[in-house]
Amino acid sequence: MNTFLKAAVAGLVLAAAGSMASATELRLSHQWSNTDVRHKVAQMVADEVEAAGVDLNIKIFGSQSLFKAREQYKPLSRGQLDMTVLPLSYAGGQQPAFNLTLMPGLVKNHDHAARLSDSPFMEALEAKMAEDDVMVLVHGYLAGGFAATDRCITKPEDMQGVQIRAAGKSFEQMLAGAGASIASMASSEIYNAMQTGVLQAANTSSSSFVSYRIYEQVKCYTPAGDVALWFMYQPMLINKSAFEALTPEQQAALLAASEKAQAFYLDEAKKEDEASTKVFADAGVEIAQMSAEDFNAWRDLAKETSYKAFVEEVPDGQALLDLALAVE
Repeated sequence: MNTFLKAAVAGLVLAAAGSMASATELRLSHQWSNTDVRHKVAQMVADEVEAAGVDLNIKIFGSQSLFKAREQYKPLSRGQLDMTVLPLSYAGGQQPAFNLTLMPGLVKNHDHAARLSDSPFMEALEAKMAEDDVMVLVHGYLAGGFAATDRCITKPEDMQGVQIRAAGKSFEQMLAGAGASIASMASSEIYNAMQTGVLQAANTSSSSFVSYRIYEQVKCYTPAGDVALWFMYQPMLINKSAFEALTPEQQAALLAASEKAQAFYLDEAKKEDEASTKVFADAGVEIAQMSAEDFNAWRDLAKETSYKAFVEEVPDGQALLDLALAVE
């Protein structure tokens, strides 16, 4: 090889090395499998950013392989983790205001959820996240419903004397107020609890109802439809300092990818509700629908139970609750 060629090859090697050195890698942790919609949202952002060619790589660690499900927000806020997709209510111990993101009756349906995500209510929550050096990239809510072994549940009176597993403290408070007995357990334990008669009803997400085959144990299913009680905010978050350390081109690519993923997330969340309804119906389970009047009755009960407890526990709770209730 002549001197000129040697110099050219050396130059290319140095250029490649320089390019690799300048590439930034962000680590993203979540708790789900790669078939879950929340993983698909993360993967879409990673793929879009890679396609943008801005020397930014997002490495995804799913199925709790990097951090346990409920242990992701704190390392994110400390800069020990770059990104995550998680239910924000998991961080309610660190910021009690986040418990509003799993509160019965605050969200009516998916379109209402999208309006909440673009409202002063969400701005107030994002300000609290910023205190923890955290910012939102992708907003998203997932919905859920009720299923029971011996009845249909659409209104508060249907809960009298029922042993139910509820999703979250606020739901437990409201359902207890309706006369139910509460059994706390993970979604993965619902099937066996129903099979053995320990549990008569459950309240969880549409996807969990399907993935845990609850349709094999119940008589009636009340899915998320025109209205639903159970909505859980599950955004994609990034450490704010990590975002600010990116180049302007990398930031722009990440924000563009996130905007695309947010639209996908909303569409897929609606599809999950529809898909769960079909799965239960195909299994011979009766499908019940909650009416607007039913929803309002639940919300009135929540105001006397869950909302009241939240306001008593959180210093600025009433102001935050008012911001959420103001969004129609």
